[in-house]
Parts: sequence; structure tokens; C-alpha cells
Amino acid sequence: MNKDKTARREKMKKLMLGSAEKRGFLMSIVVYVLLITIAFIYIYPVLYMFSRSLMEKNDLLDASAKWIPSSVTWKNYADAIATMDYWNSLLKNLVLALVPTLCQVVICSMAGYGFARYNFPGKKFWMGVLILSFLLPTQTTAMPNYLLFSSLKLADGTLRPFLITAILGQGFKSVLCILIFFNFHRQVPQSLVEAAEIDGAGHFMAYWRIAIPLSVAAIVVVTLFSFVWYWNETYLVRVYLGYGTTRANGLTTLMIELQRFEDAYNATFDARASSVTSTNKLNDAIKMAGTMLAIAPLMIMYFFLQKQFVESVDHAGITGE
Repeated sequence: MNKDKTARREKMKKLMLGSAEKRGFLMSIVVYVLLITIAFIYIYPVLYMFSRSLMEKNDLLDASAKWIPSSVTWKNYADAIATMDYWNSLLKNLVLALVPTLCQVVICSMAGYGFARYNFPGKKFWMGVLILSFLLPTQTTAMPNYLLFSSLKLADGTLRPFLITAILGQGFKSVLCILIFFNFHRQVPQSLVEAAEIDGAGHFMAYWRIAIPLSVAAIVVVTLFSFVWYWNETYLVRVYLGYGTTRANGLTTLMIELQRFEDAYNATFDARASSVTSTNKLNDAIKMAGTMLAIAPLMIMYFFLQKQFVESVDHAGITGE
């Protein structure tokens, strides 16, 4: 009898708490509750912004209409699109984020491979310098770079400052990208590269034929990270493109347009009418619509690439595993 009670107790314990092979019922509930709670914390601001962006002026003034608007209106998005010159700004933002990202991925991959594959004089010293530069704030190097580009007449509102810094391995958070590639390449068996060199492949050919195909996971991670960093960057854009940059002067980003949304809105609707009526005045719903439009491209990108991104983060081993 005692053995039966002990066996039933162990079975119940295994069912509730689980074992090394399978998670138990109670542990599954705890895990899902934690995941749902954390997800809600991140999703709540987006849901709130989307709900507010669909409200009319009367709903904004009604304290009872917190989540569900009495009537859905898309006019707020139309006004936000006109204010931000959305499609033109989106295209410029894509150019400003994508082109430096591609350059940064190529250069950082080669730099990370060099640190991981070769032993050269002063390697530990330069690795220390690399890590030390990672600790420096962006603002520390942005102003000297701007003064250099200005003296060379390269700070002219074009893409050249971003391209030059990315090509020279000084792009936005390039040090972190180099460390990601370094951490990945050093996990690749050196016997594969040595076998390719025995077969007659040179250094570049071994890198192109062996290292690149095996580092797809790291490439995906660095590409997504770099794209998001360049997309959301406002400080460097204002420094390199000029603090008074406007759409007519060249490049801009959706985040820059969002920062000057109120002034642009007043200018847009002042141009349409001799006086701005009360119905045309800026309100929270239009601001929320502009914010949703600014983050929509990144949300769509993550929605379609979330599986590849999670798998690549795991394979790239950027957590130090």
C-alpha cells in the first residue's frame, strides 16, 4: 500500500511539475502566464496608439471612450500621411537605412573573420581597443566625425557620411556587429578553412566559399539589427544632414518627420486654408496615427522575419553561449 501511495504521489508530482524530458501542467501554466504578461506589457502601448488613432475629436474628449471608438475614422491617417509626406519620406528612410546597413554587414563580417581566423602582432591590443570603443557613447565620436566631414565638404546632406563611416567600420554600433561576427566565426571548425586552403583556395576564396555560407545566421542578425538602428537613428541624421535639414534639402527619416510633426502639420494645413479651423487643429489622434505610420514598416518586417530572426539569434550565439 505504501508503495502504491508513493508511486501515485510521484506520478502526480511528475504530472504537475514535470520532469527533465517534459514540462508539467503547473509549470506550463506559470510559463504561459509569464509570457502573456510580458507580451501584454509590450503590446499595450501599440494597441493604445492604434485605438486612439482611429478616434474622432468627440471620442478624445469623452472619458468613457478609452479603447473602442464610437465611430472609426481613417481621416487621421490621411492627415498624418500628408503632414509627413509619408511615401517620399519612407523611400528616403529606406535608402538611408538599407545602403549603410549593407556596407556595414560586409565590412564587419570581414573584420570579425580576420580577428577570429588569424593571429597577427598586437591582436589582443586591437581587440581591447575594439571593446573599449564599444563603451564610448555615440555622441563622443559623432562631433569629431562631423567636423572632419565638414572640413572635407562631405557633410552636404547626402548619404556619403553614412557610407564612409560604414565602409571604414565606424558605422552605427559597428563594434557590436564585429563582435557578433567574431563570436560566430571562432566557433567554425578551422579544419574546414584549412582543408579549403590545402585544395588551393586563397584567403579570400576560403572566406567567400567557407565562412560566408556558414555565417548566414550571423548575417541575418547583424542585418536586422543594423537596419533597425539606422532606421530609428535621429541624432546622427541631424548631425550629418544638418540640424535644419528639410525634405527639400535631401534625405530625411520618418523619425525626424515625427519629431517635427506639429510644425509640419500646421504648415501643411495653413497652406490649404487661409485660417486653420477648429476641426483641422492637431490632436492626439493625428499624432498617434503619425506614430503608427512611423513604426509600421518595422512591425511588418518583424512579422514576416520573426522566425528567421529568432533562429539566427540562437545559431549566432550572440548571448555568449
